[in-house]
Amino acid sequence: MIAGASGASGQAVAARLTDAGARVIAVGSNLGRLAAVPAIARYECDLADPAAVNSLAATIRAEHGGVDGLVHLVGGWRAGRGDEDWAWLLEHVVETLRNTSRSFFDDLAASAAGRLAIVSSVSVDQPTWGGANYSAAKSAAESWARSAASGFAKRGTAASVVFVVRSLGDEAGGTPHAVLAEAVAGLWDAPAAELNGARISLVP
Repeated sequence: MIAGASGASGQAVAARLTDAGARVIAVGSNLGRLAAVPAIARYECDLADPAAVNSLAATIRAEHGGVDGLVHLVGGWRAGRGDEDWAWLLEHVVETLRNTSRSFFDDLAASAAGRLAIVSSVSVDQPTWGGANYSAAKSAAESWARSAASGFAKRGTAASVVFVVRSLGDEAGGTPHAVLAEAVAGLWDAPAAELNGARISLVP
């Protein structure tokens, strides 16, 4: 399952996973924008709404038997320290991850190849006052992902991984979407014990 699948990264990851033989489930906030995403199923869901995500998880279990992977690509960038920007980042970066990982945690932990992956930022290591909201939100997301890794470690079959980028795209210093897609697809080539809790830099 790809959360936030309609963006450029989501489409690249979906295409690469499909090429690798995965059955991709695409989830986003607008069903129309998901139409271009290669997937066996597409669902519109407000991932910031816990009840909506729980309902989505129940539907996916009923229709597809659960998931073996959750790739969280919901997010965006906002500069500054203002309350409005902080609320937006908290909702998009943190709450969507918190909701989806909680609703699908048992599926991933029970899978023989469960994987949870998020994309974080170098700003966690190099925070600035001008981007305090963003670095704080990404730090919270990383902490949540590491907490999931602790939970997965008890069973030993699933892994939670953080990919770190400066930005996503082809601009100078950015990580191309295809590079992220290849890294995500590679998560099923290594044992969970080697990946769980890893923080992997994709910075060129």
